Amino acid sequence: MNAIHIASFAPAAAKGKKEPAVEDFDLYCTALSALQWRKNGGTITMCCDRAFAEYYKLIGFESLWDNINVCVADDLEGIDPLMFWAGCKLLALREVDAPVVMLDTDFIVWNNPQFGEEIIAAHRENISDDIYPPLSFFRTKSHIIPDFSESVLPLNTAFLYIPDNDFKAFYTGQAIAFMKSAEKNDDFLKYMVFAEQRLVAMCADYTGTPVKTLLDKDVLFRPQSDFTHLWGAKQAMRDHPELRRDFVARCRARLINDFHDYAYIAEIIDGLQA
Repeated sequence: MNAIHIASFAPAAAKGKKEPAVEDFDLYCTALSALQWRKNGGTITMCCDRAFAEYYKLIGFESLWDNINVCVADDLEGIDPLMFWAGCKLLALREVDAPVVMLDTDFIVWNNPQFGEEIIAAHRENISDDIYPPLSFFRTKSHIIPDFSESVLPLNTAFLYIPDNDFKAFYTGQAIAFMKSAEKNDDFLKYMVFAEQRLVAMCADYTGTPVKTLLDKDVLFRPQSDFTHLWGAKQAMRDHPELRRDFVARCRARLINDFHDYAYIAEIIDGLQA
């Protein structure tokens, strides 16, 4: 199964940063995510803009993926990079053929699921007005959201398997049209998760496309050994250096023990933090 990692410098550039820079725990997770996917028998492509293509080649990361595909526009095709900081995911997904897995760089799949005709997402999410408000909340210049059901639960897309091109085109078309037409405002989170996570669930419901999830939303924090998702742990590691040191040490050991030919990646990451 082919998977894609995705990266765009546009959101960081909009905040004034001059060049890409990724934290050590994120780099370790990216490396393990790509290498474990390949170990499981899949192929994986890094879909990114020019800045990240140059960054990964500069630091010596290009061998992690089967290919680096510069298919994300540097300006996100005019999409506001602050409102839609993950908009690059929809642009990249549009450009690749299904069946395909869209995999966040902070998500590691230790054991592959069974792929079939169903969409597979990481898990469902509950609907709450502070994150997933009613459709009437959103303001767009011209795009009209179809008559989608508001009761269907959103899908977390840290992992998203799409089995066919027709659904992929419908979902990415709706999401990209929404992002390009959205009126500028400060509710970045609500607009981004609607475009990426609620629309995919609504599109699946609208088209009658079956969906399953890797994890039940009600047992997300119970022990399991099939998947690792950094998610909120990123901020915890920034706030607590001891957690960061422990996680990085465990990742380093796993990388060296499981992927001997890529042990140099640990030296690269450690060198970047020196």
